[in-house]
Amino acid sequence: MLTHGGDLVGFYETYGRMPLDFSVNVNPLGLPKGARKAAEAALSHAAEYPDPAYRQLREAVGRHYRIPPAFVVPGNGADDLIWRIAAVMKNRRVLLTAPCFSEYENALETFGCRIERHVLKAEHQFCLTEDILEKITPDLDAFFLCNPNNPTGRTLDRGLLLRILDRCREYGTLLWVDECFNGFLDRPEEHSLIDRLSSYENLAILQAPTKFYAMAGLRLGFVFCAGDRLRKQLWTFGQSWPVSVTAQAAGIAALEDRTYAERSRALIRKERERVRNMLKAASITVIGGEANYLFFHTDIPTFDRKLAEKGFLIRSCASYHGLEDGYYRIALRTPRDNDKLIKAIRKIAAASA
Repeated sequence: MLTHGGDLVGFYETYGRMPLDFSVNVNPLGLPKGARKAAEAALSHAAEYPDPAYRQLREAVGRHYRIPPAFVVPGNGADDLIWRIAAVMKNRRVLLTAPCFSEYENALETFGCRIERHVLKAEHQFCLTEDILEKITPDLDAFFLCNPNNPTGRTLDRGLLLRILDRCREYGTLLWVDECFNGFLDRPEEHSLIDRLSSYENLAILQAPTKFYAMAGLRLGFVFCAGDRLRKQLWTFGQSWPVSVTAQAAGIAALEDRTYAERSRALIRKERERVRNMLKAASITVIGGEANYLFFHTDIPTFDRKLAEKGFLIRSCASYHGLEDGYYRIALRTPRDNDKLIKAIRKIAAASA
């Protein structure tokens, strides 16, 4: 039943030890110190309900992303908000790319949505091309798009992204863009549609600091949207008090830590290229990866199991629509951890040669 990475307990039950986890794409620098202190301090308010309007949190998010706080709908991580938008889209027609993050489909199918898939092709390096515009028709209710995509790590050409946005507005189609890994890109602002929010009420953007600020266990996410009706629906379909006082405090402090963001992008930029080159030297076909993870293919049978036996957990992509056995994704960790993984991969590759 588990479709995501990070099943550390299951790994321990199978192999009798905890792994080095490369299956989840979380910042290797860990939770910022300021965010940790803020979360610890917030425990003194654990007996109190959170502010149901999340005023301070939304103000901080608005300052960070330079948008009106009214545009911000907070949630208990990205998944919470994905399921809320699926409830809004109940029984409607939705377009997904394949492959893409599996939680979209899980949520949409639960609410009876009619899912159509646009398959990304290996010959195009799993990049979205202009033929996607033909799939955006007047009877399409929503298009779910991940930029950079998960698991490929590919971003869209800016010109094509804007054409998609205009086509969706022309036909009254909601464009839902998942930008959860945008912060790991070398130039995040060049790949974001946040600057278009005020002009497009059919646009909704998903952000989750849980990845960039290593807060996956605290759970925090946001939807940004200028459309009043959609925002009201997202608030209505959510539970009361979805964000804890500790997650709020940590999120506010994390967003204010500019030095952490700069250090993170510098580390990821360096390790992304270094690990990519080492994988290629081990005869691994690296296909994508512009964020904090790399997508690749290998003909070595049961590659993930061989790595698991050596104490490494990676993400098999065989469960993604449009992919098959042999495709994998690894997160970028610290240089030391990355070196350990590459050493194990080299041994496996040499034994399989």
